Amino acid sequence: MSISGIAKLFVGTPVHPVGDDGRMALSDHLRELRARILKATLVVLLGIAGSLFFFDQLYDLVYDPYLRAQENLPEGSTVGTTGGPGGGLMLYLKLCGLSSIVITSPFWLYQIWAFILPGLHAQEKRWSRIFAAIAGPLFAAGILLGYVTLPKGLEILIGFNPPGLTNLVDFNDYLTFFSRTLLVFGIAFEIPLFVVLLNLAGVVTGKGLGNHRPWIIVGVFIFAAVATPSADPFTMTFMAVPMVLLFLLAEQIARFNDRRRARRDPNAELSPDEASVL
Repeated sequence: MSISGIAKLFVGTPVHPVGDDGRMALSDHLRELRARILKATLVVLLGIAGSLFFFDQLYDLVYDPYLRAQENLPEGSTVGTTGGPGGGLMLYLKLCGLSSIVITSPFWLYQIWAFILPGLHAQEKRWSRIFAAIAGPLFAAGILLGYVTLPKGLEILIGFNPPGLTNLVDFNDYLTFFSRTLLVFGIAFEIPLFVVLLNLAGVVTGKGLGNHRPWIIVGVFIFAAVATPSADPFTMTFMAVPMVLLFLLAEQIARFNDRRRARRDPNAELSPDEASVL
């Protein structure tokens, strides 16, 4: 394939006429999805290449939570690598890959939102830049909270090691645990934002969120218990409480948007079985 042919893969411009209401042909939707996935992948790969120049600093940043946890652990816990001849290379790739995903999160989160955007009304599209600006900091806040709570989770897990046994922690396994913990926290903080997006798209309402609030709170704690790799109450609570607060904030934003929508169209919130006010 020529360079121009490869470049066309990154272009998601519709080739069929777009309707007045923004409707597009299925092939154009798939073409746009392919282009956005390729763009996000390319940016992540560039981020990996850039992170290689800062590997030593990234290594110290990742290793620090274990060192802090080790201060409160009995002797007999150590970190090594058992990945064979390719263990060092995998360590470079995993660490730089994690760094790239975090650094480029505003871009690939925007690609997700931009793909959803055409399905919204013109009035609701004004929120796109606001949500693109909020998604990145929310993801970073979740990762930061995961990083802060990680030493306590490690301390609890490694603390189960019986006395007299040496806990040999493979660094690649530790890095997988580290990245999974941070990504879970980061993604968890994005869920309330996507709830607001669903409200803007008319899929959920603020009233419906309020009616199911108790089940949502229970579901959040269950999600936190299952999602946190350490599975300890300390880390679970640190994830669940901010998520509940963000869900409550999302509910209030949804209610505000519903009232704004109802002022424009009194029948906007009616179900098919309810009579119109007219």
